[in-house]
Amino acid sequence: MTTYFNEVESIKSRLGQDDKRTLKVLADRYIGANPPVPFTFRAFNRAGILQNEEGLFDLNLGRKFPEAKPGQFAYAYGLAWSDGERNLDVLIRCLGPIQFYFNDELAYRSNVIDEIKPGATVKLNLNFVKGWNRLFIKAKNTAAGFGCLFGSDEAKVRILNVLSPFAERQGQAGWVYSAPSDFDVYEGSPLPVALSSEKDHNLSWLPTGDWSEDEQTTPVCERLFGLQPGKKTYAWTQLNAVNIGENPCVLEGTTTGPLTVWVDGHQVLDLMKEGSFQVEVPLSYGKHDLLLRSVCENSSWGFTVNAHVGGQLVPLSSPVNAHGSVEPWLYLGPLDTDVAIDYEDLVTTNRVYKNTYWRLDRPETWIRPFYENAMLSNKWTVGNVTNYARWDYPLGVTIYGLLQAGRLLERSDITSYALEHVQSCTDMFEYSLWDREQYGFPAINQQLVMMKMLDNCGSFGSAMLEAYKEDEDPGYLPIAERIAGFMLRQLERKEDGAFYRVCTDEYSENTMWADDLYMSTPFLCRYAGVTGSSEALDEAAKQFLLFRKYLFMPEQRIMSHVFDFKYDIPTGIPWGRGNGWTLFSLTEVLEALPAEHVNRPELIHFFNELCVGYADLQAESGLWHQVLNDPDAYQEASCTAMFAYSFARGVRFGWLREPQRFIQAALKAWDGLTRYAIDGQGNVHGVCSGSRYAFTADYYKKDLLTVTNDNHGVGIMMLAGTEIVKMKRWLEEL
Repeated sequence: MTTYFNEVESIKSRLGQDDKRTLKVLADRYIGANPPVPFTFRAFNRAGILQNEEGLFDLNLGRKFPEAKPGQFAYAYGLAWSDGERNLDVLIRCLGPIQFYFNDELAYRSNVIDEIKPGATVKLNLNFVKGWNRLFIKAKNTAAGFGCLFGSDEAKVRILNVLSPFAERQGQAGWVYSAPSDFDVYEGSPLPVALSSEKDHNLSWLPTGDWSEDEQTTPVCERLFGLQPGKKTYAWTQLNAVNIGENPCVLEGTTTGPLTVWVDGHQVLDLMKEGSFQVEVPLSYGKHDLLLRSVCENSSWGFTVNAHVGGQLVPLSSPVNAHGSVEPWLYLGPLDTDVAIDYEDLVTTNRVYKNTYWRLDRPETWIRPFYENAMLSNKWTVGNVTNYARWDYPLGVTIYGLLQAGRLLERSDITSYALEHVQSCTDMFEYSLWDREQYGFPAINQQLVMMKMLDNCGSFGSAMLEAYKEDEDPGYLPIAERIAGFMLRQLERKEDGAFYRVCTDEYSENTMWADDLYMSTPFLCRYAGVTGSSEALDEAAKQFLLFRKYLFMPEQRIMSHVFDFKYDIPTGIPWGRGNGWTLFSLTEVLEALPAEHVNRPELIHFFNELCVGYADLQAESGLWHQVLNDPDAYQEASCTAMFAYSFARGVRFGWLREPQRFIQAALKAWDGLTRYAIDGQGNVHGVCSGSRYAFTADYYKKDLLTVTNDNHGVGIMMLAGTEIVKMKRWLEEL
């Protein structure tokens, strides 16, 4: 059998049959390894390089420099941080002659076909090292074009964040690019050193990051928004009170027009005209929000303000840790004066305000949140960085597992952590839609915003609606409507109504995957539960019967992983987790389906067929093989957990015709997982990495290797454990 560690190191060896403590160790290890680190805010200049809807950076320098002469050169430079070694495919779409340097080595030089053929795309495989990775592009202008498009393949899944490479802009997001030069500045010369001064290079680097001398003399609101009589703007900073004593804090300054001031939500000043002001405010030790509202009149628009206690200045700091900026103030506007916004809705970064957001006192520069936690590579593996704040399908199962484990263990801290992960995504949903509109491609919630397939929405959406049972957060509902609309109205279907993947020009073009039953039907069931939509519930039942028609292998009563419509045949390979997704999902549908539903008898029969087929293939260890009917394939943990979960539910809900057989199979599976897949520290071993598909078993056996603590296995391990505990409790009560 497959061995992942010595059995002495197993959770079974440490805890025996203490299933609840095993669940506690699993949940606590995951939370400890994935601390609640939110999105990272950075200064971003939207006059710079934006992304298109594919996520490719639009380095079309011909648009930036329409007056550039043929033969001139320009350069684009950026840094990409990697928390560990990361293998990534990047795409280059040339608009003219290009040379791409990766970590100072020439990685690609365009040929005439790449340069001239419209839409020609080159794919490069890059190995990112731990730390800074340097991306440098040299472009030459021709009559055909100037520059390129550049970015990661599957950009909404395999995120590539690019940061400014020079010391003056350190921490800012985005590429820098040079004005055109008549000759190749870097021909035979070293490329710029990362985080060196841009003044060391004989080029003009863009986008412009500083105001001109004349602009610096203009009042701040006028500098940012121009003169707009009748408009208002808000400015937000924080007072850092460090002196403890009897003296109050004195706020003083000047204003060009009406000005209102709040400290920690309390209005302390309301001036109706221009002039100077001074007001005393009692302050305790610590940080305090200072919010100003300035109204534009006819001549100029701005204010000045400082704070002091006992003659000593009170330092101001930004209310948001925005990398790439040391400025203390954020600005919001311009807004019509009749637009009413509550104070609580202003001192936050979760809102978009009448199509605007918080910006900095720099040309065209806003603060922008980025997802910068654990990143996926071509192998779907992640480093030792938190998965918190990411919306993707494996984490949907993880959140579901945490919620169920927290409920069973009566551990509110576990359920709270799961809820906070969901809310870290949903609270920024409105913003992430705006971010896409402004910048071409979102920097957070990429899969939710750029929803094109079931992987992008169904699993995490289902977890979100499971979380709704706990907190009834109204912010979940617009997202649920968006996902339901996509599944029921927009998703591609075959003539008989079956979901499938169009994926034009991709490897998975025109295919149906067993995985997509989990990426769709549990969400539809929970959506029906929240909204009462019978259409959604009927669709979930219908999809199971349609997928059965294409993927069921009746001789062994198991499922082919994929049906390939290009060849009009199933692949015939019963991948373990693909089958696990099927049975796992079917239990979710059966639990939601009313007893009188027309499809329920047929689905109960299908459930029994599958359970018998899977039970026949269980190994002596209790685990199942990566390819279910191939005893030479390694024994895999995630599918085993899915089968254990489903068998236990089938017993408890009375769906199985031979319950005694499946009681033993479920217990044997859980025993195998605790002996051979979960070690004493709660690490989960033997989980297959994310899959593509093939017509040969060797791909699944030899190319899809296991990853410790892969997100495809941790959540389902907790779910299996909770269902085993519930089944045992149910049996004891008979």
